[in-house]
Amino acid sequence: MDARLLEILVCPICKGPLDYRKAQAELVCKPCRLAYPIKDDIPVMLEDEARSLAAEEL
Repeated sequence: MDARLLEILVCPICKGPLDYRKAQAELVCKPCRLAYPIKDDIPVMLEDEARSLAAEEL
């Protein structure tokens, strides 16, 4: 993931910051409890593609 891209990406729902989880290939929004997948180094920033996070994953 490009560090410059990570600096400008925000959650499409709440516009909050995202945490990059390299091992899971995801961008995580803690307030929305969603994880957006990264496929072929491209973040998929669609709510329909995001997975809900359990409390222990935050």
